Amino acid sequence: MSVIMDSGRDRRRFTAALLGSTAAPEPTPVHHRVVRGVVVDATSYMLCLATPNGEERFLYERVTGFWRGGEVLPSELRPGDDAVVLCSRDGRLVAERVWAQTARASGVIVDSEGDNLEIDPGHGRPRLTVVLPYRTSGRVSVRHPRLEPGYLFDVVGVWRDGEVWAARPATTQPPHPLDSAPRRPLTREHSNTIEGIATWYDPAWGRSAHLDPRAHAAGAAYPSLDRSGHEGRCDRRTPCLPLPLLSTGATLSMRNDCTRETAVVPVIDCAAADSWFCDLCPSCGTHAAGRIASLTMISFVALGGRLEAGCFNATVTVANQEG
Repeated sequence: MSVIMDSGRDRRRFTAALLGSTAAPEPTPVHHRVVRGVVVDATSYMLCLATPNGEERFLYERVTGFWRGGEVLPSELRPGDDAVVLCSRDGRLVAERVWAQTARASGVIVDSEGDNLEIDPGHGRPRLTVVLPYRTSGRVSVRHPRLEPGYLFDVVGVWRDGEVWAARPATTQPPHPLDSAPRRPLTREHSNTIEGIATWYDPAWGRSAHLDPRAHAAGAAYPSLDRSGHEGRCDRRTPCLPLPLLSTGATLSMRNDCTRETAVVPVIDCAAADSWFCDLCPSCGTHAAGRIASLTMISFVALGGRLEAGCFNATVTVANQEG
C-alpha cells in the first residue's frame, strides 16, 4: 500500500532526514539515465526519491515496469525503499523501469539451516544471510540443487531486515563443491579484448543509498586483480577466461552485446567470487563461459542490464592500466 505524505513539507522533512549531510557525487555523464535513491513517496503516476542531489520526481509511462522481488505495481513501492531508476531516453523526468530493494548474494555456502543459508562473498566482505521463501524455493532449487556448505550460490532477491530474500537464481550451480572444482590450466597469453559475462554487485553491500556514497559508484570489480592495495584479500583463483592481470585504476571499454550499449568504466574493486564461476549467460547469443567483470548496480543498468536477470553477454577491451 502506498503511503502518501500529507504535504510537500512532510516530504522535504523526510528527504532531509534521509540525506543528512550526504554530499552529491561527481556527475558521470555516461550514467545520466540512472538514478539511485530512497523512496519518499510512490503514487499511481509519480515516484519521489531522496537522492544526493535532493528530492527528484519521476513520472510513469504506460510501459514503465516495477520490480520488487517480482513485477509489482507502483503502489507496492514503500517509503524508505532503496530504488534504482532507469530514465527514459526522452527525458530524465520519466521512469522507464524501477527496481526496489534489489539484492544479490553470490559466493560460497558456509552454513545452512532450514530455509536459511549463510553465504561468504569472499575478499574479506561480510557474510550474507539468505532466506529461501516457500514461493521461490522451488525455482531456486532447480538451478541450485545442493544447498550445502562448500557449494557455490548466486541469487537475486530483495533486502528485508538485513537479509537477502531470494527471488530467482542468477546462474546454474556447478555440480561440485568449490574446493573440488577441476583445476584450470594457467593461460600465459592474454588478449586485450575478451568476450564473456558481465554481472553486477552492490558496492554498498546492502547499506541504504542515503548512508553510503559507494551506492552511487560507477565502475566495475574485476576478477583478475592484483593483490596490491587489498591487503592480500583479493582471493582470486585461476579465472575461467584468459584475463590479463590488472590493478585498480585500469579502465575497461565495455559493450553489452545484447543491447549494443557501450561505456568506459574504471576498475574500482576486486570482483566478488567471479573467478570461482565458469558459467554462461542466457541473455542473448552465445559467448565463452566465464565472468569478465562485475559492474556496480548503476553501471550495469546504464549499460542496458536488468538487475533481476543478473548478467548480460559482453565484450571488454582493456583500455588503460595505471600503476
